[in-house]
Amino acid sequence: MKQKIRFEKNIKGGKVTILESSEVDPGVVILLHEEAYSLEEMAKASEEGAQAFLKLMRRRSFFPSSYLSNKLFENTIDFFKNDSEKKIIIEYNDVEAFPKEEDFQLDDDVEIDKILEEDGTTDEDEIKEIDSKDDTPKFTPEDTSEHEN
Repeated sequence: MKQKIRFEKNIKGGKVTILESSEVDPGVVILLHEEAYSLEEMAKASEEGAQAFLKLMRRRSFFPSSYLSNKLFENTIDFFKNDSEKKIIIEYNDVEAFPKEEDFQLDDDVEIDKILEEDGTTDEDEIKEIDSKDDTPKFTPEDTSEHEN
């Protein structure tokens, strides 16, 4: 899933707003979540290092994975040092968290029809034999079983 995490500074208000957006359909991005933090505390935590930054940033309602949290920290170090920078957008695709995974591709040589073919044959007599049993559920007024009601 593709995500965009946007950090916006409001220097007059002394706040940093983190906006998390996600691509729900190709080309359709919606806002999922918004969190506000103290700009002073966030800048101080960024200077102290990743652990302090993550401890401050992670909340019950906003708890990114370790991989994403570290990426957010690394990409915002200069952002918090530079007062003239008001906004930064960090793009993230959750596939990045699994670098050894490769995209699955079906070989061109494989024919779908061959994969779907059954082994052996099914005779008309076998089909009739299966369908000959009456499998209609039978209920009686005395039956109070939860499985049959």
